[in-house]
Parts: sequence; C-alpha cells; structure tokens
Amino acid sequence: MAKNQKSVNHRQSVRINERVLLSHAPVSPARYKAIADSYVKGIPPYNQEELIDVQMYVGAQNALNRLRDRDKDLAAFLQHLDTKVNLILKKMGSEDSPFDRLKFQEVNLSGTGIAFSSSKPMKEDEVVEFHVILLPEYTYVYCFGKVANVIEDKRSDGTPVYRIGTKFILLMEEDQEKLVQHNFKQQSLHLRNRRRDKR
Repeated sequence: MAKNQKSVNHRQSVRINERVLLSHAPVSPARYKAIADSYVKGIPPYNQEELIDVQMYVGAQNALNRLRDRDKDLAAFLQHLDTKVNLILKKMGSEDSPFDRLKFQEVNLSGTGIAFSSSKPMKEDEVVEFHVILLPEYTYVYCFGKVANVIEDKRSDGTPVYRIGTKFILLMEEDQEKLVQHNFKQQSLHLRNRRRDKR
C-alpha cells in the first residue's frame, strides 16, 4: 500500500468516544438502494423532504452559536424561542421524523464507522440510516452503515443492552472529512485538558 494511502486510512480510522445527537434506524434494502442509486447519479442523500426538520434545527443552532460571540442575551432569548417552536411543532406533528428521534448518546466514532448502544438487537449486515449531529458546532452528517458486529450485555438493572458496531457504506467524502476533522479536534482538546490538569 502506498504511503499516502496508509496516511489517509490512518486519518479515517482515528476513533474517539464522544457524546453526539444521534438518530438511527434500520432501513429496507429497497430504500437504501434508491438513495444509493440517486447518489451515484449525482443527487446527494440530503435531498429528501423528511430531512428538512433536522437541517432547519442544525442551521438555527449554527446561527445561534455564531451570535453568542456577539450578543449572549439575544442568543439566549432566540434559543428559548427556537426550543419553544420545536416543542410546539413536535406536539402538532403526528409522524415520527428523524428530528423527533434525535437523542444525546455516547458513541465510538471514526471516519469509517460508528458504534453505539441500543435496547434492541440488530442483525449482522443490516443497513442502518444515521443522523449524527456533532457538538458543540452542530455539524450534521447523514449517512448509512452496515452492522458489522453485535455484542449483548446487561445493564445494572439486568435488562439487555446491545453494543452495535457499524461500518459506513454510504458517506459523502465531505462528511467523512467533517468526521475526521472533528475527531482530531476533540483529541487535541482532550490532550490539552490532560496536560493542564497535570500542572
């Protein structure tokens, strides 16, 4: 393998344990094939009506983050309004959307895959649709992975929990770069904090 290729593979495989906003759900082979075929024809996976709620939320949070640097009070007020609007929309909507399923979750993340815990088991090779929002920047990544392994464990109360490991099978190059950059940034931040704590 060429040296440059090894370097690229190393960058993509750097893994971190991270808390993100995550929504995941198994998808039918037909749905995945339709989105993958469209992507091959030049239509990004993001061009779907059901993703509008997530994209609007992420756009609002990005704008609020930039505003906080200039006017904290105005940003706080607008954040409350945004939260209220989202709650009202959630109560009015009857359909379950990816936005409604977003939850803070601990994951193990790299540019090549994601591992997460689930209360429901999944089958190896099952295709999973992911909505990942990286914090604190609110960077949105929409992608698909295939289940590579499932490890069953027990919670402290005895209920089963499943550690699901997946490998990305449809991830836009720019999204992969977002994941890689985020991981390096978080690693650097952890190292700085550790050095500071040792002083």
